[in-house]
Amino acid sequence: MRRTGLPAHDLRILDPLLSYPSTVLGRERAIVINLEHIKAIITAHEVLLLNSRDPSVTPFVEELHSRILRHHQAQGAAVAAAASDDSKLSKVYDTEEGQSREGQDEDEDPDPVGEEVKSQSKQNDIQNGDGMKILPFEFVALEACLEAACSVLENEAKTLEQEAHPALDKLTSKISTLNLERVHQIKSRLVAITGRVQKVRDELEHLLDDKDDMAEMYLTDKLQQLHSSSASSINDDDVDNDHHNQLDVDDRHVYICIPPEISLEEGGAAASDDYNQHDDDRLLVGVSRDSRASTTYSTTTKHLDVEELEMLLEAYFVQIDGTLNKLSTLREYVDDTEDYINIMLDDKQNHLLQMGVMLTTSTLVVSAFVVVAGIFGMNIHIELFDSNVAGNREFFWTVGGNTAGTIFLYVVAISWCKYKRLLE
Repeated sequence: MRRTGLPAHDLRILDPLLSYPSTVLGRERAIVINLEHIKAIITAHEVLLLNSRDPSVTPFVEELHSRILRHHQAQGAAVAAAASDDSKLSKVYDTEEGQSREGQDEDEDPDPVGEEVKSQSKQNDIQNGDGMKILPFEFVALEACLEAACSVLENEAKTLEQEAHPALDKLTSKISTLNLERVHQIKSRLVAITGRVQKVRDELEHLLDDKDDMAEMYLTDKLQQLHSSSASSINDDDVDNDHHNQLDVDDRHVYICIPPEISLEEGGAAASDDYNQHDDDRLLVGVSRDSRASTTYSTTTKHLDVEELEMLLEAYFVQIDGTLNKLSTLREYVDDTEDYINIMLDDKQNHLLQMGVMLTTSTLVVSAFVVVAGIFGMNIHIELFDSNVAGNREFFWTVGGNTAGTIFLYVVAISWCKYKRLLE
């Protein structure tokens, strides 16, 4: 906490025993990152990893080390190039300055604000030495973290997509318990990965929508502004002390208050008025310098240019959004397959229902034949049972008539069901 200036609440986000969503926090002196397997604290000069010995984090550590090494080499080359350019320009500037100062007074004081602006422009020239902006250290580490998290999620999405399509196609061709179980597991993994990707995307979108949070992540700029403001305040104090000492030695009579009622000589009055006017101008310049130095840090912190960080976050936002679109497309494919399976099952169920209707109808019709057979089976005396009156011919006519009547009733029942669209 002393090293990074972070409160305990921010450090609790990195606790592996607690399940916190993906988070990127910008604080005064550090950036807290909790993205997937990466839990890190980034300052303006170092990166603190919580689980650096984890096998899943080892590739990220190696990549981060190589990125920091390349950044250090590029920054050193840019500083060397800027130093050589400054040495050439300083010779020309000294020559022109010597010629321009020949007609100036020797008592004129240098402008410390101008020197500060020159030093600040030199720093910008060092950063822009190759024509390309060298990212600060914290952005290099942040980019490595974002790339590692987005790459892990994208690889998992690709692996899941490669496993999902064959399983879904196999389930479409043959519905079985094994295929249904495989698709169920794939869908569970899909829901989990989609949730993780959505959390990372929401965090990046939140950062892009809030420029104040992005401004908090400019740790190097804030550190440089803090140092420059402290140095400028010290230089202004020294200049003011030298200025007042010189005024005390050279023109002590200026501090005597002359009331307006006292009349002086014309020449003396003009000289004193000119001197007082000159002294007021010099004091106003000093006040303006003090106010400018005191408001430099606050103004720049309020109006930080977050274009670099915005472009960096937008690049990985597009990448994670593409991964989310792939998962959404896969989710739609799974839903379509489920709908197709449900349609197939419903169709089979409809066929079974139709078969049940036909069997029920046939059973009803046959039961009418059974009723007729039961009637003839009773112990009654009719001419049909008398062998002298009726024979086999009457028996076959009776049985055939009942059978034909049964078939006729079945056809009528099925035709009526089709007419009412109860059957296909």
